[in-house]
Amino acid sequence: MLYSYVRIGLLAAILAFPTAVARDTGTIAGHVRNQAGEPVSKAQVLVVGTTYGAVTNDSGYYFISDVPAGTYTLRAQFIGFSPAGVPGVVVVAGSTRTVDFTLKPIVGALQGVSVVAGANPIIPRDEATAKSVGESRIYVDGAPARQFGNAQPGSIVSGQPMHPNPNYRQRRDPWNTESYNVIDENPFIAVSAHPLSTFSSDVDRASYANVRRFISEGQLPPKDAVRLEELVNYFPYSYAEPDNDDPVAIHTEVAPAPWNHRHQLVRIGIQAKRIDLENTPPSSLTFLIDVSGSMDEPDKLPLLKEAFHLLVRQLRPKDRVAIVVYAGNAGLVLPSTPGSDKERIDQAIDNLEAGGSTAGGAGIKRAYQEAVANFIPGGNNRVLLATDGDFNVGVSSDAEMVRLIEEERKTGVFLTTLGFGQDNLKDSKMEEMADHGNGQYNYIDNIMEAQKVFISELGGTLYTVAKDVKIQVEFNPAHVQGYRLLGYEDRLLRDEDFKNDKKDAGDMGSGHSVTALYEVIPAGVTPDEDLRTPDSLRYQGPSEPAYRIRPADRTPGQEMLFVKVRYKTPTGSTSKLITHPVLARGDESPSVDFRFQTAVVEFGLLLRQSQYKGDANLADVIATARGALGSDPDGYRAEFVRLAQTARGLGLPLDERDDGR
Repeated sequence: MLYSYVRIGLLAAILAFPTAVARDTGTIAGHVRNQAGEPVSKAQVLVVGTTYGAVTNDSGYYFISDVPAGTYTLRAQFIGFSPAGVPGVVVVAGSTRTVDFTLKPIVGALQGVSVVAGANPIIPRDEATAKSVGESRIYVDGAPARQFGNAQPGSIVSGQPMHPNPNYRQRRDPWNTESYNVIDENPFIAVSAHPLSTFSSDVDRASYANVRRFISEGQLPPKDAVRLEELVNYFPYSYAEPDNDDPVAIHTEVAPAPWNHRHQLVRIGIQAKRIDLENTPPSSLTFLIDVSGSMDEPDKLPLLKEAFHLLVRQLRPKDRVAIVVYAGNAGLVLPSTPGSDKERIDQAIDNLEAGGSTAGGAGIKRAYQEAVANFIPGGNNRVLLATDGDFNVGVSSDAEMVRLIEEERKTGVFLTTLGFGQDNLKDSKMEEMADHGNGQYNYIDNIMEAQKVFISELGGTLYTVAKDVKIQVEFNPAHVQGYRLLGYEDRLLRDEDFKNDKKDAGDMGSGHSVTALYEVIPAGVTPDEDLRTPDSLRYQGPSEPAYRIRPADRTPGQEMLFVKVRYKTPTGSTSKLITHPVLARGDESPSVDFRFQTAVVEFGLLLRQSQYKGDANLADVIATARGALGSDPDGYRAEFVRLAQTARGLGLPLDERDDGR
């Protein structure tokens, strides 16, 4: 598939003066190949410093049209290869410039080891040193050896257990202060003690893009950067939309667990309806842009500008945009402007420069003030916060930010957070703000991800169709003795909050899907894991949990579990309930989507080195994903296969026999 990005001002000029403009623009085309001369499909080719770019087709060919005459630097990149750049590319009006690339594979050579003097061989560190700060882990490196206790000669100076594979690599930079919330994986729970599982929906996709960024740069991510639900939810699936007045529909499937064939996987998919964007209510958007000194990097403010230019092109005349920026202080750089005045909006974005400290709290308050002042009743009112999350002036702690966001969301304005950059990305803060601001969190690592967020998935990014979406699953002890929810650790709810309409939960935008997988231990199977149960009671004996009565043709004895979903309309305050029983059957062949989802989850378990990974191995991940590409017009699934292959080159074992155990 080929994407061409054409500036809106240029497009308008073409429409008005086609002959004149043809003389002012040219074309760049060529092929991207590997060192063996084979085509590299789905590689990204970017015109650096602009919003022009393309993706190669199956023959490795790309084509970028309507590029203004001038001299540029081109960059080609693809998962598993080192990026290649070609400077000094001269585009001549009315002609085509051919630029070919040869990409070299990333070599999984060892980098960044620290040892204490001794005779034993050097052993690389398994991951960056983790220092616990509140409820987050900040990944840093380069601290003096004396800070790490009793290191033995020849051992690695590290705050984490050593990975046995000598190529297992993670970030090493001494200035790296990226932070991630600690994830304590959900355990297996006994149905006899706790038959209900309740959690909030989550449409964030940031974790996958962030993991891709790490692996693309030749290193494995910190395990707390790997959120299973966000890996799975990154990809589009073929769930059917609701066929009634509900904005969401429930889809389920059951199959054996690939990493433990004595267990089963239950897939619960929630699909939101898609709305025609042309007929949606007007939007009042407030861009809240971090222009502090920490944003002065190519993958931060410059990429941010390119991303927002893409969004501006999608605006309709009835939409409006205001721009608030913050560094040491916060200020308004563009008052609310109609979407028809794209040139003025683009100019305001282009004029932004980075410098100073980061008063994020002040920026958020100022942005909400502007959003409220330009509030459109019945419209889509939203703040889009773009930052690396590195707040260091005024309100800055995660707890303070959450309280601020919770107070501001009462205005009816939604919040979307967009993460940029590396080394000081505050993933934990970005996720918290989106979760509590009735919005979602995306991480943008390149212009193609911006295209996905602001063009391909614009409806989901901007237009909410169901808010406070909660899922509750009741397991039938006649068929299930234990279960474990894969991911959603920071989205768990108390069972009683399922019906509590005052309890906030995740929202779903147009076309969004939410997928949750449970690993279940069937009744009669001897558990491999300890099942979480309470201690015995003194004043009441054990009792079998009651299971609801179903119609005669679908009795409780046939049901494995029962799914309930509650949601509110975007402007509603009272939730509505939809339900879906899942029958106890596992003899059907899993769908292509389900097979691909199991591969993604298995990959996540391996990246996290999960205690629940069982017999998971990278060979199965790659084989399963390859066999479940299905309809993949944008190449996301093919990219995942390459990502898994690259992870092996970085030291993630192909299977347990590869890691020396």
